[in-house]
Formats: sequence, C-alpha cells, structure tokens
Amino acid sequence: MTAFDQTPTETSTTTPARKWLPVLLVAIALAAVGTVGATTTGASSASAAVPVGSVRAPVSLGLAGTFAILSKTGVTDVYASAITGNVGASPITGAAIHLSCPEVTGLIYSVDAAGPACEITAPSLLTTAVGDMGTAYTDAAGRTLPDAIDLGAGEIGGLTLAPGLYKWNTGVTITSDVTLDGGPTDVFIFQISGNITQASATRVTLTGGALAKNVFWQAAGSVAVGTTAHFEGTVLGKSLVALKTGATVDGRLLSQTAVTLQKNTVTEPAL
Repeated sequence: MTAFDQTPTETSTTTPARKWLPVLLVAIALAAVGTVGATTTGASSASAAVPVGSVRAPVSLGLAGTFAILSKTGVTDVYASAITGNVGASPITGAAIHLSCPEVTGLIYSVDAAGPACEITAPSLLTTAVGDMGTAYTDAAGRTLPDAIDLGAGEIGGLTLAPGLYKWNTGVTITSDVTLDGGPTDVFIFQISGNITQASATRVTLTGGALAKNVFWQAAGSVAVGTTAHFEGTVLGKSLVALKTGATVDGRLLSQTAVTLQKNTVTEPAL
C-alpha cells in the first residue's frame, strides 16, 4: 500500500474522535462555568450573612501616637492610676496634669515648669502633637463610604463587628460586651456624631489577632467608660474623655478637652 493509500485509512479512523472533540470541550467548559457560578453564589450568601468591611488605611496619628494620654485642658486623677506610655497637656499649664510621677511609666510633658516633679517642659513638641491629634480627628471624621450607618440604632452591645468603617448620626452605647473580630492588619474606624457611653463591667474585646493600634473611635461628643469596664482602641474625642473607677483601656485617650481618671489602667499600644 502506498503512502497515498494509507492517508484515507488514517483519516477514516481519527475523524470520529475529531468530530466529537469540540462537543466534549464545550461540555467541560459549561460544567466548569456551572461550578464556578455555584461557588460564587455560595460566597455571596456567606458575605451577606456576615458582612465584611472594605479594606481601610489606619488613621495617621503623627506625634500624637506617641502618647497614651494627650489633652488640651488637663488630666485629673483619683489616685492611684497606672499609665503605660507618655502623658501630655497643651496649651493648658502643666499644673493641670494631676498625675503623680510614680503613676506613669513613660514621660510627662508640659508647656511650662509647673506640674508633676518629673515633667519635661516641651511646648513645641506638645504643639505639634496636639496639632496632629486634631488632624487625626479630622481624618477619621472625614472618611467616606461607610460599611454600615447607624448600626443597631447606636446600641452595639452584644455584637461582633468585622473590620471596616462604621458611622452613627447619634451616640453609641455599649450595654453588654462587644467583639471586634479581625486580623493584625485589619482596621476599624468608628465615626460617632454624639457620645460614647460604655456600661460598667462590660468589655470591648479583640479577636482573630486584631490589634488595638488599628481601632479608632472618633466621637464628636463625650466618652464615658463605666466602672471596671474594659475598652480597646484609640479615642479621638472632641470633648471630655472620662474613665470611671477601675476602668481599663488598651489604647490611647486623645481629647480636645479634658481626660478624667479614677484608679484606672491605660496601656498605650505599640505603633
């Protein structure tokens, strides 16, 4: 048999397979599309059930981030509190800082020689830090496209919150424990048009590796943390920040008016 004679034989043998191959490929492709569609639908359903906030950049604190407590009009204290981190007040005189030196593991900065015996007079540093505090407040308040608005009508006790931007046109109350669940790089920003009021013996808890340094509470009103309650994150307060007896904070208290303490523990998180 010649080479020419072999060609039709080979062709007649392979033609059926070639004929069905496109059909098989189309069927496989359709099956794959169906599988992907099912997976995507499942993921969407899960996301709807447990909202996950969009990725947010942390609020830049500038020099204010080097303070555990920073105030414009002073820090009052019912002895004894335990502050880990720096403390400062400006433009008020250092005499308005009522913490004693043994209560602070860190430095106490004032604008003049008045105040605690261990104070460091640093008006320029404080001016910059207080300016950065105001800039941070404006940054947090100005973030757009919130992931939730007026969640729980302002009552967030009992909730587990994912990372993201939350906005309230009212105050926020915490009458039972609240959990912030996220990873070590996830950011939580809370924009609050009124006060923050946390009930006694309640806790703000971080889970999943979330860090206090990435939690920011911007409050246009006052902030009150109840007796023996525990709070997490940086407070950017337009008004008074008041800790009741025995309350503890893993975070920063940055107030554009005063900070009041009553036998409290405040621990500044690492930047």
